[in-house]
Amino acid sequence: MFSHIMIGTNDVARAKAFYDAVLGTLDIPPGAIDGDRRIFYRTPAGVFSVSKPINGEAATSANGGTIGFAAKTPEQADAWHAAGVANGGTSIEDPPGQRAGSKLYLAYLRDPDGNKICALHRMS
Repeated sequence: MFSHIMIGTNDVARAKAFYDAVLGTLDIPPGAIDGDRRIFYRTPAGVFSVSKPINGEAATSANGGTIGFAAKTPEQADAWHAAGVANGGTSIEDPPGQRAGSKLYLAYLRDPDGNKICALHRMS
């Protein structure tokens, strides 16, 4: 359904350090920088990108928006969360873990620009 997801940043270098760390725990290679404005993480499943806004205004996070990244195991989701906190992210909501009554293992963060992101593992 999706070809790509792009979010904004006010600091490309800071965003690259953060996303290289968290996405690296999901076996995604470091992002490629396009000029000094955008970072692209390309995978067979789609593209995730971080960009300074084209209109030159400040980037802001989406209120109510969440971007979820697939984790292969609960341990990978935990590593993703730990890498995010170690690289300027903020842990939000419940601690990483299986949600009561579900087969979902979730870990939530806010990136350094305030975007809400999640690592999700579907337990069998």
